Amino acid sequence: MRKKRILLLSEGFGTGHTQAAYALSVGLRQLSPRVQTRVIELGTFLNPVIGPLILSAYRKTVSKQPKLVGKLYRGHYHKSLNRLTRFALHRLFYNHVSDVVRQLKPDMIVCTHPFPNAVVSRLKRLGLDVPLYTLITDYDAHATWTNPEVTAYLVSSPTVRSRLISQGVAPSQVVVTGIPVHPNFWHPHDRAEILSQFKLSDMPTVLVMGGGWGLMAEEQMVEYMTSFADKVQLIICMGSNDKAREKLMAEPRFQHPNIKVLGFTKEVSKLMDVSDLLVTKPGGMTCTEGMAKGIPMLFYEPIPGQEEENLEYFVTHGFGEPLTATDTIDRWFRLIQEPYASDQHRGNLLALRNAEYNPAKCSEAVLSLLLEDVAPAAE
Repeated sequence: MRKKRILLLSEGFGTGHTQAAYALSVGLRQLSPRVQTRVIELGTFLNPVIGPLILSAYRKTVSKQPKLVGKLYRGHYHKSLNRLTRFALHRLFYNHVSDVVRQLKPDMIVCTHPFPNAVVSRLKRLGLDVPLYTLITDYDAHATWTNPEVTAYLVSSPTVRSRLISQGVAPSQVVVTGIPVHPNFWHPHDRAEILSQFKLSDMPTVLVMGGGWGLMAEEQMVEYMTSFADKVQLIICMGSNDKAREKLMAEPRFQHPNIKVLGFTKEVSKLMDVSDLLVTKPGGMTCTEGMAKGIPMLFYEPIPGQEEENLEYFVTHGFGEPLTATDTIDRWFRLIQEPYASDQHRGNLLALRNAEYNPAKCSEAVLSLLLEDVAPAAE
């Protein structure tokens, strides 16, 4: 029997969209040997020269003009991509998507970014007969995600489900699955092995994430954290931003033996297991990974728009709080130095996670839709 094929289409506008696609891909293959998956960042795949240039320009805009990004997000919040825009995207940037689909012959397409979602929707309107599922990778429902041709939406929370329904999506088309995380986040790892692997001390530890792009403009807060280095271990992940990492490593205050400055790593799940606190930008993926691990979170500098919505969700549901002053650092760094209080708080967060989020649920839901060929039920 031929394996069932799932084509997962993403874009590199932010790292979370593609992370979600890969997390779902690995989760599906771990759950069933009958599934074959393929993840493609569509724009870069089809336009290997122009694609990276566009992504680089977007990254610079996000880092240098975040207010503009927020203004555009809010200004078009209730506007889906119209047919003319979808046609333009297809002709200018995604002209060979139909060839990719024809060659790979998927049984299901899952899009984790609005652009490929819009382009595949157009192909379905023109006759493509493949179920299209849209996985929204934040805790908000911008109208650019919605298209009439979508079979069903996989969303992070009941709030997002309600927002889609208010935009006219049928309740039967929206399934609350949570954002998928890699199976490495489904279960804890061995603490002693992790400490040995990364040459870490067994002491209160804070994990600081600069995002996949290593965007960490609020350096003063990070510098302030180094004043605790004798009592609190700092692991600072700078993502793919090698220049920022080298800059930090060159500064004397970051050369303390209890401070580790890392670049891109695929071992975030392990680092979360040995950390007592996560300091991060409120990207949908990183926050969901933190929730899966039950680690308390402090959120800094949300990009106006979806990151603000992500922050609101996790703060409102008790998984973290905004980091706006050094007083917050003082309070949390003191708490994690008290083993009983720290362990009790993490235990409470794990109980809260179990009530609100199952790390494997999205993969299980997609597998059910694929193998059983059933329509999604309303949550």
